[in-house]
Amino acid sequence: MNILQILPALEVGGVETGTIDLARYLVKNGHKAIVVSGGGALVKELEAIGSRHYCLAVGKKSLISVIKMTRELIGIIRRENIDIVHARSRVPALIAYLACKSTSRILITTAHGYYKKHLMSESMSWGKFVIVASNIMVKHMAGSFNVPFDRIRMIPRGVDLNRFNLRTGKTGRPKEYVIGMVSRITPLKAHADFIRAIARIRGQIPNLKVVVVGSAPKDKYREDVELLIKQLGLSGTIELIGARQDVAGIMGEMDMLVSATMTPEAFGRVIIEAQAIGVPVVATRVGGVVDIVEDNKTGLLCEPRNPDDMAEKILKLYRENGLADSIVLAARKRVEDEFNSEKMMKRTLAVYEEALKVQNILVIKMSAIGDVILSIPSLRAIRAKYPNAKIKVLTSLTSREVLSGCPYISGCIICDFKGKHKGIKGLWALAKELRRESFEIVIDLQNNRKSHILACLCLAGLRYGYDNGKLSLLLNRRIKNDAPYLDPIEHQFRVLKMAGMKPSDKALELWPSTHDETEINKFLSENWVKPGQGLIGINVRASARWTSKNWPAVLIAETCDRLAKEYNVRVILTGTADDAAFAGAIAGSANSKPIVAAGKTTVMELAALIKRFKVFLTPDSAPMHVAIAVGTPCVALFGPTDPARHVAPSKDCVILNKGKELRCSPCYKSECSMKITCMKLITVDDVIGAIKVFMARKDDVPCENQGLRCQ
Repeated sequence: MNILQILPALEVGGVETGTIDLARYLVKNGHKAIVVSGGGALVKELEAIGSRHYCLAVGKKSLISVIKMTRELIGIIRRENIDIVHARSRVPALIAYLACKSTSRILITTAHGYYKKHLMSESMSWGKFVIVASNIMVKHMAGSFNVPFDRIRMIPRGVDLNRFNLRTGKTGRPKEYVIGMVSRITPLKAHADFIRAIARIRGQIPNLKVVVVGSAPKDKYREDVELLIKQLGLSGTIELIGARQDVAGIMGEMDMLVSATMTPEAFGRVIIEAQAIGVPVVATRVGGVVDIVEDNKTGLLCEPRNPDDMAEKILKLYRENGLADSIVLAARKRVEDEFNSEKMMKRTLAVYEEALKVQNILVIKMSAIGDVILSIPSLRAIRAKYPNAKIKVLTSLTSREVLSGCPYISGCIICDFKGKHKGIKGLWALAKELRRESFEIVIDLQNNRKSHILACLCLAGLRYGYDNGKLSLLLNRRIKNDAPYLDPIEHQFRVLKMAGMKPSDKALELWPSTHDETEINKFLSENWVKPGQGLIGINVRASARWTSKNWPAVLIAETCDRLAKEYNVRVILTGTADDAAFAGAIAGSANSKPIVAAGKTTVMELAALIKRFKVFLTPDSAPMHVAIAVGTPCVALFGPTDPARHVAPSKDCVILNKGKELRCSPCYKSECSMKITCMKLITVDDVIGAIKVFMARKDDVPCENQGLRCQ
């Protein structure tokens, strides 16, 4: 792998040390390691291990600089053939994100700080995976920045046990008791609280020496710290020695390390470094520190911003015989087991490998139930091509149930254009939700204006769909919609083939649950259906809106009576809740008193019910696709629409289409003004004759005439 790490600078610090350690590990294991930063004291060490450094001002918070650095980074990514860019700070992450989108590379981010919710900090949530070091950071990135948990990888930081050896004894002057603090001198690190705690214990620890290691980014705060030391009379006790590269050597002279941070820490690298050496630690109970220090076992915890409690814990560690020794042994063992750099590097490498192996794919299919059922062969083909991918489907509220139990997807994202996603504001909110998933590939099977807009706004690098003039310029991989006479599944397959897939299996599937089956058993029992009794289903209409698709109610009632008389079966009328009254009227006019199921089932319960039918009669509607998906023989009634464009290939479907005898068909009009409509041309005898084909077949012997055909 070719890995590029990007951070503001390579000065002395925990982030910088981690960058060097990872580069060393990558080179050692045969990978290319590139680092981009503003330069610093550690560049020579980086280059000495065989890594290459590019000096760019990637830490500068300027729009012009960000644009310029993005261009520079794009050139480096292409020149070095980078696979993954790993960003370790906010401005570098923004630059890396833009460069990765331009080059279709993978971005990984590591959240090293407990960032405030701020626009600039958002960039740390944009990686395909977001690496954090502690449980508190998992919650923070998920809660404050809405990073999905399946994109967060927790990797505790590690210490190089070859550098930070367990000391056999204190290396400094034995008469001094040295307490140290190692951190940048900033208000958040609470040096003032630490100094006040030292003031409280100064007279209780003989020969006390306090060493504060770390740079001061702002001179004013360092001056305030120095003034406090003087005011408390500690000038001869506390020494500020600035930033040092030999942290391990300095810690070797300490008897105790104190971490006084007042705000949540992402982790606390200096704590595990001290524990590795054998220096007992007193630390404030904040953030990721509680993942490292088990109170009274691997260290002592005190309350933040409480110098009295800190002083009490320091004295406890100093006074109690054997406490420091037991803490040192337990802490060192835990570092060896959980916080060693070798384990951290292996976990990081595993994240890289996962990022290259696992694609994030969005399939857009937001339309009606029947159309979503027709997308299942495409979902199966996508999964076959990408067996390890995270595949999510953007679908509608009404259609989400169709995909319940689907083994080819990782989940659904629900759009509600009549509710929370209504209008431009709602569309933007949905796009933001999609961006949080960090999709790399979008396959647009909806192919309308909204779907093209959403495909673009989710910022996926590859966006496939039809070039249909409906804002399709927002897709960057398009195919002409110039083959209108394909069946609906083959029409989708053209998009998949453009994306490098070779789909061929057009079989529909649905997955009714055990609960769905139980509910249907209950429904049939309540309607006095005997076990093994023959059932035939009739879907009473396509929809209330598409009246031109519907077969006359009087003909449905006559068909119910003919079927009951000729085949001794119970007829069940299906439909939506809107169809319930219509179905009830048909049942009331039929002598055979068919069972009304319209409005009484969910989609998947309907699938479980249709599975029980010997034959299912339906106009062009979603239940037609349900019947084909569950393998129930189907007689489909067509008129204003073209069956070649709407019926999935099936071995057990007969199509009755008298509309082909009229010049106006297919018209695709929801209402018909003709006196003799195409649907009225279909007679009860036509329907009974088609059903007879399937009723003549034994359960285990296929009918000679079975197969998709038109009459």
